[in-house]
Amino acid sequence: MDFAFTPEQQAFLAEVEEFLDSNYDPEVFDPTRENMAQIVDTPERRAFMKKMSAHGWFGITWPKEHGGQEGDGVYEYLLNEALAARGGPQIGKGVGIVGKTILRHGSDKLKAEFLPKILNAEIEFAVGYSEPSAGSDAASMQLKAVYDEANDEWILNGQKIWTTSAHFADWYWVGARTDPDAPKHAGITLFLIPMNHPGLTIQGIWTMGDERTNSVFFDDVRVSSDYVVGELGRGFQYISEALDLERFTMFTYSPIKARLELLIDYVKNATRDGQPLKDDPIVRQQIAELVTKAEIARVIGLRFLAKSLKGGAAPTSEASEYKLFATEFSKQLANASMDIIGPGAQVRVGTEDAPMKGRAESTYRYTVLDTIGGGTSEVQKNIIARRKLGLPKNF
Repeated sequence: MDFAFTPEQQAFLAEVEEFLDSNYDPEVFDPTRENMAQIVDTPERRAFMKKMSAHGWFGITWPKEHGGQEGDGVYEYLLNEALAARGGPQIGKGVGIVGKTILRHGSDKLKAEFLPKILNAEIEFAVGYSEPSAGSDAASMQLKAVYDEANDEWILNGQKIWTTSAHFADWYWVGARTDPDAPKHAGITLFLIPMNHPGLTIQGIWTMGDERTNSVFFDDVRVSSDYVVGELGRGFQYISEALDLERFTMFTYSPIKARLELLIDYVKNATRDGQPLKDDPIVRQQIAELVTKAEIARVIGLRFLAKSLKGGAAPTSEASEYKLFATEFSKQLANASMDIIGPGAQVRVGTEDAPMKGRAESTYRYTVLDTIGGGTSEVQKNIIARRKLGLPKNF
């Protein structure tokens, strides 16, 4: 496999980097937020996304008939990696999860209403899959949707949890059980609901990474059948397609690389008991292992990218392989930073005179969340076992 980028791709990346240089704003770019930096949760970030939209970078792979460029996904990859390296918001949920699913399965009405708004950076989405009793097992969701034939509406009651964007998003992309008698993978349907719906109640939850997520309660939330996405009962299949993309785009490689480089710079210049830390054989062994695994994570990501460029649905097992390896490695890197730096690693992020400016302690907290979002590591192992290795469900 050729892992080199073409001259055209390198020119595109140079254009992106120049754009980011000329539009730098500390209110927009914050690498210390780790993967949460990708969300568009402030007015400044929304304004930045409008600027990106003006460059035509929101729909690189979309069909031209819907305002896209029909380009290769490698350009989306390069764009997201460049944004993530600086801690900036990414094209994310709207272009990827929501937009691409509507393109494949949505009605003409949904395409006409939502696709132009996504391309113009006019709309933000929250994604509602997880529930208190169905965290990473989306097929176990129990949010109930009952059909009201007289009004051609669905009435939703229940609860979602860990909906990160619910407190600022415009629309809710949510799965609900429309057929309680069907097998659990076959009775789920996707809906689009305005976040200002009077039947929705949003309650904030603060994570150990200092970020807000939410519980969302549904009390007789009425949704017109016009806002059903695709076919009834096919929601789990659509969710699975979208999660393959999320597992790759949500956990970008460039922030991991940046944190590894911070640690290496620290080791190069630090001393312990009057001796250069870089000469410690145990530390050298740790750094060598981290650098090796970082390269493995990068190449696994490129392998997923190469397979996804062949067309069709995103390669499922490769998405899980990348998500599992990258997030577990990211956590290992955070742990190693704490161990190598020692007591100084506990100083809060943003402290100028702290080792690595306190990044070690914040990444130690954040990276635990990464192994959960988009499906836990245990879920990824099950997917790899079944779809890549052909093992039975019960083993």
